Amino acid sequence: MLERITVDEAVRALRPDFAVLIMTAEGLTNGPSDEQSADWLAGAAAKAADDPHVEAWREAYRAFGAKPQRTRPSVDALLRRADALPSINRVVDAYNAVSVEYALPIGGEDLDAYQGPARLVRATGDEPFDVITSGEPAVEHPSPGEVVWRDDEGVTCRRWNWRQCVRTRLTENTENGLFLLERLEPYSLDRLTEAGEELATRLRAISPGAHIRSRLIGGR
Repeated sequence: MLERITVDEAVRALRPDFAVLIMTAEGLTNGPSDEQSADWLAGAAAKAADDPHVEAWREAYRAFGAKPQRTRPSVDALLRRADALPSINRVVDAYNAVSVEYALPIGGEDLDAYQGPARLVRATGDEPFDVITSGEPAVEHPSPGEVVWRDDEGVTCRRWNWRQCVRTRLTENTENGLFLLERLEPYSLDRLTEAGEELATRLRAISPGAHIRSRLIGGR
């Protein structure tokens, strides 16, 4: 999977400064949130601060027609509730804490739920995106031209990093994870790498036997 993930040229044309650090973690032993993951979230809240990277993401959203005041980039949404970050499970808590500490959008997915490789594209508008609405499964569709992550079955994350689908979400039963750490200028590639190393450290604290690999796409 790692070598087959791609970023489409239409996305590169929109934001040539985009880079994504892709990580796979195989052999995870996830579980309910615990004292350690709660400490990570509390530590992230203490370090949360305004960062120009957030505004860069708002500009990127506007570039493909989204309104970042209504559907916020993931890091913007997390920073706005840094003092009350929700506990989900140990792995999700780990990457949410790193996202807040580093002012960096990070997505976590269940690698085994993917159908074919992940790729970042501009949507045609007919791709399925599975959600839960009023407690029931439902299917939505992205807007034409929207930047989305997808696989062979449909959209896995809408509006670049705004909202993940139900099918590939990372749960307590996830054994193999995919993590997407996304950067725009002026965020440095060195800091992106540092964030990836910190996430890997926390994943190994949760699952000492996990096998972690990474690959950088983009950057200039």
